[in-house]
Amino acid sequence: MAPKGGREKRRLNRVELSGRLLELSALRYTPAGVPALEFRLRHESEQSEAGNLRKVEAEIGGIAFDTQARLLAGTQLNTALLLHGFLAAKSKRSRKLVLHVTNIEFIEGQEKETENASAAQR
Repeated sequence: MAPKGGREKRRLNRVELSGRLLELSALRYTPAGVPALEFRLRHESEQSEAGNLRKVEAEIGGIAFDTQARLLAGTQLNTALLLHGFLAAKSKRSRKLVLHVTNIEFIEGQEKETENASAAQR
């Protein structure tokens, strides 16, 4: 049931995650001709939880489309990245979460390149 006014309440799904590029698939194209690229990112950090510092080490799979896919395709493994995006199920059959990248920033001693999907669509 939709709230009054006919608008559904906006639900938040935003991710900002830094890490190093661990795996990179070959650039492929969707049936609609959109470039797509799957990858894995390794994240390491310390986070505050319940008043204590916790060491966090994790890997996450991700996918990038269009401009972001082309940008990642030329990236070397172990490159430090800051990724922005959202989480979605891998497919209708697999509920495993995958990071869908909408913005990529190259960090750590490389030129600070930023490619924003919304800017590329203008």
